[in-house]
Amino acid sequence: MNRVIAFGVAMIAAMAIPAAAEQANGQKATDFKLTDASGKTVQLSDYRGKTVVLEWNNPGCPFVQRHYESGNMQKTQTAAKAGGAVWLTINSGAPGKQGYMEAPAARKWVGDSKSAAAHYLLDPKGIVGKGYAAKTTPHIYIIDGQGTLRYQGAIDDKPAARIDEMPAARNHAVAALNEIKAGKTVSVAQTQAYGCSVKYAE
Repeated sequence: MNRVIAFGVAMIAAMAIPAAAEQANGQKATDFKLTDASGKTVQLSDYRGKTVVLEWNNPGCPFVQRHYESGNMQKTQTAAKAGGAVWLTINSGAPGKQGYMEAPAARKWVGDSKSAAAHYLLDPKGIVGKGYAAKTTPHIYIIDGQGTLRYQGAIDDKPAARIDEMPAARNHAVAALNEIKAGKTVSVAQTQAYGCSVKYAE
């Protein structure tokens, strides 16, 4: 990876931002740095050799709430971890917008929701979110151990309003992770993400 989107509470490094979002399947995913809710600096390339899942999150979004209240997101995170993948949740909500949280609130939400993500990353200026063209919450990206983007889109194929409808869904994230682990081509590599719009700074 030779591109880095860098942002952190303490402005970890100078920012190098793509002129436009250009994350394409089959190409190297842009590296980035963010600070997590515990104040730790996390860089995507630190996980080279492992599959990484990026999940855009807004706790105030009904679609996100549905996946967490049902346990579906945590179940997917746990399955990813069991398969050797690293799960990074990213909040690109801007201050004053729905879902925006400072670190203490984010830590509380992670505990209350029983999130199984490795890190909850804060991106209040939306630099990484815009660099990845994340449009909704949730919006999922999966990057393989070589740093290549292999999947982007929805977590599943059923944007149902009712939790009892969710078991009928195809979990695109789990399917892609299983195929990557098996050395296969991801059969459904890009889908239309659904949910709430990411509440970026204007």
